[in-house]
Amino acid sequence: MRRVVGKVRVRAALGASLVVAVALVAAGTALLLVLRNNLVSQADLQAENAAREVATQIATGKPYAKLDLPDADDRPVVVLSGDGRVLAAGDDVRAVDGEAVTAQQTPPTGPQPRDSDDDDDDHENKPDEIKPGEVEDKARHTGGTATVGHRTADYRFATVEAKDTQGAKAVVRAGAPLAAEQEAVGSVRTAMLVGLPCLLLVVAGVTWLVTRRALRPVEGIRREMAAITASTDLSRRVPEPGSRDEIDRLARTTNETLGALQESVERQRRFVADASHELRSPIASLRTQLEVGIAHPELLDAPGAVEDAVRLQNLAADLLLLARLDAGERPADARIDLAALVREEVSQRVGDRIAVEVGELAGVEVAGSRGQLGRVLGNLLDNAQRHARETVRASVAREGEWAVLRVEDDGPGVPPEERERIFERFVRLDDARSRDDGGAGLGLAIARDVAERHGGTLTVRTGSVFELRLPTA
Repeated sequence: MRRVVGKVRVRAALGASLVVAVALVAAGTALLLVLRNNLVSQADLQAENAAREVATQIATGKPYAKLDLPDADDRPVVVLSGDGRVLAAGDDVRAVDGEAVTAQQTPPTGPQPRDSDDDDDDHENKPDEIKPGEVEDKARHTGGTATVGHRTADYRFATVEAKDTQGAKAVVRAGAPLAAEQEAVGSVRTAMLVGLPCLLLVVAGVTWLVTRRALRPVEGIRREMAAITASTDLSRRVPEPGSRDEIDRLARTTNETLGALQESVERQRRFVADASHELRSPIASLRTQLEVGIAHPELLDAPGAVEDAVRLQNLAADLLLLARLDAGERPADARIDLAALVREEVSQRVGDRIAVEVGELAGVEVAGSRGQLGRVLGNLLDNAQRHARETVRASVAREGEWAVLRVEDDGPGVPPEERERIFERFVRLDDARSRDDGGAGLGLAIARDVAERHGGTLTVRTGSVFELRLPTA
C-alpha cells in the first residue's frame, strides 16, 4: 500500500500541474491575443487619423506638392492617383510592401484629368462614390512593411480615398508602426515562458505536500493492517483520524470489517469446538458398545449402538447443512405450497409422543428449496414436541405479501430474555434439552439460517409460538 500511496501522490502532483499548465497556457494565449488585438486596433486608429488628415487636405484643394505630411519615421504616407501614380510621399519613404516609391518625381500641381467614371458620377450620383471635395467614410486596414530611409519595419496601413475640388481621385495610404506592439507582446510572452515553469514547480510541490498530509492516515491504516496480518490478532483496530471525510469513513469501515471478521473467526472456532464435543459423545458410546460386543457378544446392546449411529448420522447431516449455509449456498427457486408441505410432514409423524394438530392452512406458495424448508418445519415440530404437555399445532396463513407458518405448543414457553439466544448454535436452555432427548442445539440455528437464506425471518412470539415468515412467490 505504501507504493500505492506514493503513486497517488505522484499522480496528484502531475495531474494538478497538468491542469494548471493547460489553464495557464489557455489564459496566456488569450491574454496575448487580446493584447495584440488592442495594440493593433490602436495602430489602425493612428494610421486612419493620419490618412484622413492628409485626405482632408486633398479634398480642400491643397496642391499635392504642399501637402503637410507627418514625419515618415512615425507615420509613413504615400498618396497615389487613381491609376497608381505616386502623387506625394513622406520624406525618406523608399518603399511600401516592397514596391519602390519615387519620391523625387514632380507631382502635378493643377487639376488632374478625371476618369470617365467621375463624369458618369456627375450625372448619376452613385451612392457608393464620393463627390469632389469629399473623403470616403470607411477606411481599409491592412498589414504590411515600409522602408523609411534604410530601415524596413512592420506597419499597420489605413487606406482612404478622397477627391479634390476638381473631382480627381487620390488614394492616401498611411501607416503606423508595430514596433511597440511587438515589443509588448514579446515582453509578455517572455514573462510567461519564464514564469510558467516556476509556477508549475510551486503547484507540484504544494500538491505533493498537501496530498502527503491528506494520505498520512492511509499510511497509518496500512501499517496497522500489516501488523494485524503479521500477528493474526484480529482484536486490533486501525486508527480513525476523526476528520469526518472519506479516509475517516474508510478507517471506520475497515474496523467494522475487522470486527465482523473477528466475530466470524470466533464463531467458527466455537463451532468447531462444540462440534468436536458433540461428536465425541456418540462416537465414544458407539466405540464402547462395539468393544464390549467384541469381548462379550452376549452383552452387545445392538439397539443402543444403532441409536448412537443414527444420532451421529443426524449430527453429521446438520453440520454439513450448516457448512453449506455458511458458504453462502443459494436455495433452489422451486415453488412450494406451504399447506401441502405441512400435511406431508404431519402425515409422517404417526408414532410421535404427541400428535400434531393441523390448524388453518391457507393456500400460499413460496419460492425456495423444498428440502430445506421441510427441514425447518421438521425442526420446529421436533422442538415443540420436546417441550409440549399435550398439544402441538401447525398452521399456515397469508398476511399481505408474506406467507406465515406458525408452530405452537402448550409447553412452558421461552423466557423473553432467551428468545434470541435459543437460535445460537449448540445452545440448550435447560435440562429438558439434554443429549438423551435428542437435542444437540443445532435445530433452531439451522431453521433460522435457512429462513434468512430464503429472504424471511424466524422468531419466537408470545409463549411457545414459533413464526416463520417468507415472501410469497
